[in-house]
Amino acid sequence: MKPTKMRNRLIYHPTFNTKSKQLGSHLSKELQKKYAKKSVRVIEGDTVKIVRGEFKGVDGKISKVSTQKSSVAIEGIKKEKTKGDKFDVYIHASNLLVTSLNTEDKWRIAKLEGKTPSEKPKKISEKLVKKENTSKETKEVKTQKKEVKK
Repeated sequence: MKPTKMRNRLIYHPTFNTKSKQLGSHLSKELQKKYAKKSVRVIEGDTVKIVRGEFKGVDGKISKVSTQKSSVAIEGIKKEKTKGDKFDVYIHASNLLVTSLNTEDKWRIAKLEGKTPSEKPKKISEKLVKKENTSKETKEVKTQKKEVKK
């Protein structure tokens, strides 16, 4: 495929997955040292600082993420219409610097730290251990019964 077609496919007609990946933003120096990564996909609840544009230098928490626009709305940043109505200003994710992360998503944090996120929650694995123990006990009981019969 020609490079121009590939580029156009990524920019103008991307899949949802590709569009989601384009919502990446740089991490602050402290977070870069902590996680050994330069950038991360932004989600609601992350605290960011605007690096470029009209609102340069403003800090805030992400309130909405728009994958369609590849941009985010930040709490406290609004513009006013001529009639007095206020609306959210969407800022492209590449113009942001993530200063603190939303740590509610344990899978995301595990990925950032370089660990493999567990596929099964602890409760399910505990149940499996109990089942294995009971199956071992039943096997032992069966072998004992066989020995008694002999």
